[in-house]
Amino acid sequence: MEFQTGDQVTLYVVKETDLGYNVLIEESYEALLFSSEIFQPVHEGMQLTGYIKNIREDGKIDVSLRPQGFLNVIEKDCLTILSHLEKNDFLELTDKSTPEEIGFYLEMSKKAFKKAVGALYKRKRIVLKPDRIELAKVQKPNS
Repeated sequence: MEFQTGDQVTLYVVKETDLGYNVLIEESYEALLFSSEIFQPVHEGMQLTGYIKNIREDGKIDVSLRPQGFLNVIEKDCLTILSHLEKNDFLELTDKSTPEEIGFYLEMSKKAFKKAVGALYKRKRIVLKPDRIELAKVQKPNS
C-alpha cells in the first residue's frame, strides 16, 4: 500500500515507547506517533484516526492525530480558540504560556496555538492583552 503525506489512516496503538507510541497503520504497517503529537488520552489497544506526517528515506513512517498542512489545521485551531472565547469571554493564555498550559486547555501544541492566535488577530477577531485573549467587540455599522 502506498501512503502519501496527509493521508487519513486508521491507527492501532501497539506499545508505548520513550518517544511516543508504536502503532500499526491499517493493521499492517508500522509507524511512530510521537508524544509531542498527542493531546488526548492514548493507551495500548486503542484504535484512532490519524494522518501520515512523514515518510522517511529509510521507509519508516511518522503519524499524527491532527490533519497535516497549514490550512487543514489552522481553521480547526481557530475554531477551538473562538469556541472557548465565546463560552468564557476570555482565555487566560498568552504567547508566554507554557506548552503544558496550552495543551491542557486547548489540546493543541504551543506552535499551533501561536499560529491560530496570529491568524485570528490578523482577522481582527481577537484582542491580545498582557495576561489574556479576548473576543474583539463587533462594531455595528451606523444606521
